[in-house]
Amino acid sequence: MARSSRQPDDSLAQEARGELSPRAARALWWGTAGLVLSVLGTSVLVAGTEHGRRLPVAVALVLSQACALRWQARAPVAVLAANAATGLAVWALLPAVTLTGALLAAQFALCVLSATRPRRVSVRALVAMCLPAPLAFGAGGVAGLAVYLLTVVLAWTAGQWRRAQQARTRAETRRAVVEERARIAREVHDIVAHTLSVMVVQAGAADDVFTERPEQARQALRAIDTGARSALGELRLLLRAFGADTGEEGTGEQRQPGPSLVRLNELADTVRATGMTVHVHREGPTDGLPAAVDLAAYRIVQEAFTNTLRHAAGATELSVRVTAERECVRVMVVDNGRPQQGRSAAAGTGRGLVGMKERARLVGGSLRAGPLPGGGFEVAARLPTEGAS
Repeated sequence: MARSSRQPDDSLAQEARGELSPRAARALWWGTAGLVLSVLGTSVLVAGTEHGRRLPVAVALVLSQACALRWQARAPVAVLAANAATGLAVWALLPAVTLTGALLAAQFALCVLSATRPRRVSVRALVAMCLPAPLAFGAGGVAGLAVYLLTVVLAWTAGQWRRAQQARTRAETRRAVVEERARIAREVHDIVAHTLSVMVVQAGAADDVFTERPEQARQALRAIDTGARSALGELRLLLRAFGADTGEEGTGEQRQPGPSLVRLNELADTVRATGMTVHVHREGPTDGLPAAVDLAAYRIVQEAFTNTLRHAAGATELSVRVTAERECVRVMVVDNGRPQQGRSAAAGTGRGLVGMKERARLVGGSLRAGPLPGGGFEVAARLPTEGAS
C-alpha cells in the first residue's frame, strides 16, 4: 500500500526533473514502435515484393528498430546510432523504400534525444542525421531531399520544444517549493516568536514576585501554560494542513479554531497577561473575510504585538484598530514605547517587519511601519478583499 501511494509522487518528481516515468517510457515505446511497424513495415512489405530474397532480412531489421526504441528514453544516443545504421541497411536492401521512411525510427530517437540531452549533443546528432541527405537527393531529387531534411529538422525541433516545456515545469516547481518554504517559515515564526516573547515576559514577572506574591506568580505560570498550549494547537493545525500530522482526530482533544480576526480578543488577552494594556477597536464585520486576508491580518497584528514586547522600551499600552470596509480591511497597531534608534532601523530590515510586508504583498495589499514623531511605533496595513484568494 505504501509503495502504491508513493508512485504518483515519484512520477511527478521525475517529470519535474525532465525524466520519463516508467509508465511514460512504456507509452512512448508502444507509440513509436507501433508507428514504425505500421508505416515502415508496410513500405517494406510493398517494396519487398520485387526482392523476395531480401524481404526477410529487411523485416528483421524493421523489427530490431522497433525493439531498440524500447531504450530510447534511457540511451537515446545509442538507439539513434543503431536505428540510423539499420535504417540505412533497409534502404540499401530495398531502394524502393524512401530514405525518410527507412530512417523513421532514427527520427523518433532524434526527437527523444533532443528533448532529454544537452543541446550540444542534440545538435551533433542533428548534423549526423543530415549527412545521408545526398542519398535522398539521388533517389528522389529535390523533393526527396526537402522531405528528408524537413522531417529531420521537425523531429529535432519537437524535442527542443519539449525540452523548453520541461525547463518551464522545473522552474515553476522550484518557485513553488521556495514560496511554500517561505510560507511555512512565516507561519512558524509568527507562532513561535509571539508565544516565546509572551512566555519570557511572564517568566520574568513570575520570578520577580515568586516569594512575596506567590498567587501572582501562579497566574503568570498559568498564562505561560495557556500560551504554550495555544501555540501547540496552532502548530498541530499547521502540520495537519501540510499532511504531516497523522494522528487520529477526536481522541479526547478538542480541535482549536485556526488563526482569525475572530480570535483577536484572545490574542490581545495573551499580551494583557504580561501587564500591558491593550485596546481593541473594531469597525465593520470581519467574520466573512477571505481566508487569506483574514489570516494575513491576524498574523500582522500578532507580529506587531511581538515586536512591541521584544523591542519597545517602556511600552505600557497597545492600541489595535481593525476597520472592515467594502473593498479592503485596514489594520493599525500603535504602541507608546520610547523612541529608539535601533527600532527605527528595524522598520526596514527586521525579519518580523519584512514578514509582515510580505504577507500584505501576497494578498495584494500594502504595509508601512515606523516610529511616530512623539514616541511609539505604528504598523498600518491595507489588505484588499476583492479578488483575494
